[in-house]
Amino acid sequence: MVCLEKPFLSIIIPVHNEERRLPNTIEQALHFMSQQTYLAELILVENGSQDRTLEIARAFAEKHPQLRVIQEQARGKGLAVQHGMLEACGEYRFMADADFSMPPGEINRFLPPILADSQIAIASREAPGAVRYDEPAYRHLIGRIFNLLIRMLALPDLQDTQCGFKCLRADVAEDLFPCLTLTGLAFDVELLFIARQRGYRIVELPIPWYFNADSKVRVVNDSFEMARDLLRIRLNSLQGRYRECS
Repeated sequence: MVCLEKPFLSIIIPVHNEERRLPNTIEQALHFMSQQTYLAELILVENGSQDRTLEIARAFAEKHPQLRVIQEQARGKGLAVQHGMLEACGEYRFMADADFSMPPGEINRFLPPILADSQIAIASREAPGAVRYDEPAYRHLIGRIFNLLIRMLALPDLQDTQCGFKCLRADVAEDLFPCLTLTGLAFDVELLFIARQRGYRIVELPIPWYFNADSKVRVVNDSFEMARDLLRIRLNSLQGRYRECS
């Protein structure tokens, strides 16, 4: 990607079948960006939607030059985020979920000068000071069980790898994202696993997080898929796949 101008921040949001809540998501992001003293861009990566998601995104982009829309034909949140991160121009690249379960106003806490010399900062619903709102107890329990598996198999010191809000410095993003092999929900774990292998600093930031009843996470099916992907990460590591990537 050739960048004609260098924004300080790129916000990357993967969107799949989001016609109902996408307008509000875009408006929240644009409002946040309009309040900042630095230049920012918003990148929506649409992948495989069967509704009006792409049409709505492009309509907003026609009116807002700071918004770019990328179409990724293949399905997979990880694939969409990877595409957006590598197309972004910002000095810092922030991935966000389409439901904005973390208020956009929190984004500056992931950036200098509030967070100085950051390489990777991830939102955490478990770090001291974090607050969860309206989350059903069973969802929290399942999340903690899965995090236990993550800590046992991949990332022993991170309490919440699956919150969808993460910020990477541009050079770090460009080093890590080409190495990803997973296209689904466990791409976060693979990303952070490779980052640990390469010695990058990862900071967990406590956030306020609001449960969204319209979440597209399929608790049972996605948990099995992610458990399988954890084993794939371990196998890739044993085979030296991440060391060979450059």
